[in-house]
Amino acid sequence: MASIKMKSVDAVVIGGGWAGAILAKELTEAGQSVVMLERGADRSTASDGAYPGSIDELQANFRHKIFQNLSKSSVTIRNSSDQTALPYRQMAAFLPGEGVGGAGLHWSGVHFRMPPDDLIMRTKVKEKYGEKFIPEGMNLQDYGVTYDDLEPFFDKAEKVFGTSGEAYTVNGQVVGKGNFFAPSRSDNFPLPALKDVYGANMFRKAAEEVGFHPYAMPAANASAQYTNPYGVQMGPCNFCGYCSGYACYMYSKASPNVNILPALRNDPKFELRAESHVLRVELDSTKTKATGVTYLDRKGNEVFQPAELVIVSAFQFHNVHLMLLSGIGKPYDPVANEGVVGRNFVYQNVTTTTAWFDKSVYTNQFIGTGGGGVAFDDFNSENFDHGPLGFIGGSPVWVNQAGIKGIAAAKIGGPPGTPHWGSAWKKAMVDTYQHSVRMDAHGTNMAYRDVYLDLDPTWKDAYGLPMLRMTFDWKDNDIRMNRYVVSQIAKVTKAMGATDVHLGQRQPGEHFDTRFYQTTHLAGGAVMGDDPKTSALNRYLQSWDVSNVFVIGANAFPQGTGYNPTGMVAALAYWSAHHIRTTYLKNPGPLVQL
Repeated sequence: MASIKMKSVDAVVIGGGWAGAILAKELTEAGQSVVMLERGADRSTASDGAYPGSIDELQANFRHKIFQNLSKSSVTIRNSSDQTALPYRQMAAFLPGEGVGGAGLHWSGVHFRMPPDDLIMRTKVKEKYGEKFIPEGMNLQDYGVTYDDLEPFFDKAEKVFGTSGEAYTVNGQVVGKGNFFAPSRSDNFPLPALKDVYGANMFRKAAEEVGFHPYAMPAANASAQYTNPYGVQMGPCNFCGYCSGYACYMYSKASPNVNILPALRNDPKFELRAESHVLRVELDSTKTKATGVTYLDRKGNEVFQPAELVIVSAFQFHNVHLMLLSGIGKPYDPVANEGVVGRNFVYQNVTTTTAWFDKSVYTNQFIGTGGGGVAFDDFNSENFDHGPLGFIGGSPVWVNQAGIKGIAAAKIGGPPGTPHWGSAWKKAMVDTYQHSVRMDAHGTNMAYRDVYLDLDPTWKDAYGLPMLRMTFDWKDNDIRMNRYVVSQIAKVTKAMGATDVHLGQRQPGEHFDTRFYQTTHLAGGAVMGDDPKTSALNRYLQSWDVSNVFVIGANAFPQGTGYNPTGMVAALAYWSAHHIRTTYLKNPGPLVQL
């Protein structure tokens, strides 16, 4: 039993990132009293983004100032179920955030809408190629929502974020030179697209020359001064390159701290409690209703916060971990292929290609924006024929020059085979920094029966609780997809006039290696859908088993996408909040009747 019991509130929100901030704002607007519990420190752009201390590369990118404290809580990782998992002790492969703002404070700002076909992937694959095209052991599923369902909420999120971009079609009419493959929108982007950096412009011209369809990437980095619907102001991006891993000192990169919390903190119905680590969601005797949450406050006291509604909205694997610790939903069993919590865990399949150019070509890689760049989608989603290729999934390709700083440049070094020290290393490092362009294949990762999350039977965190165990490896389908898409990049680098190219292709049989950064885009594990046998949440992100618990985050994705997850997470948060406000609060209970 907790030693302290607080006064009951209408809703408790777990996590102070994008999803939590959106739900808290929506619920307070609906007249609900809301307590937000964030396990990390209270952060604000005024303090954490204060110039010049905020652009310390050593502190931000290498000592991980605003990232998760792995000494208290982490995950264990293994490639297969016959291995013993070991703790993830040092930041490397992925970088979860911690503190108010969460990963939304340190993200880059790439802000996409989910392709319509990705939302109905199983249906689309069966229609085009037949059910036998789906490999054995692949858990391919639909989301239970469509693009048309979510379009108003994609639009709302872009207006809150102050997203910069160029549309292709609005209300079915061609209006610009945006993404040829993108679905029609109800409105244009709030701000014009960011300008191309030099390397991205080279990439754009070459992609057009070989017949692809390049476009300006949608970025939650403001291209001009902007005031969002909450009355919060943003300043124009100056291309300083200090986005990913940093609190933006220009107030130009969207974050919960800049775009929502300044308005939310002034609402008397809202209370933020930082340094409050949630241990579990408490359930009543029937195990079908949550009564509140138990957490540790900053002094180490165990506190019970009663609430009528519980919003689980932390980082992807924290949401899954909390559901498992709380007994919400049936844990996934990969042997029986039954249960839902931990099922369909996915990552993102990202590799980088580097092209080098003549010494007269200076690419100025210190200049950059976190979300800006040029991409093409010719090999993303269902934009190409997968039939003769024999794999499912795809990848956008882009130059997303976020600004390479000095230490990172030294770490990158030069082409494969470059010595790790000495005069040859110095020359290669300088040549790479001054005369190269990096481009990413930012691909999908499908869900598989033997890739999952569960509670580790051996390792415990600093609070005495079982750590979350991650069983993950690359599969043949995703490796072949990556190799095909990256082979198309060679056409672009040739048209760019590259003198040397290193194609970042995955190798057959390659295993997931936690020692090297890949991306922080983890998803799945507590997915949404129409069938409680294969999904932990219904189409409104409501727990099938505990109807006053909603779980908001990338955990809801049934399989990986080629795009960054934040745009989809934000749209799902607004979608879920809309249905909580318009339906659930009027008549609490399941929003989907079986």
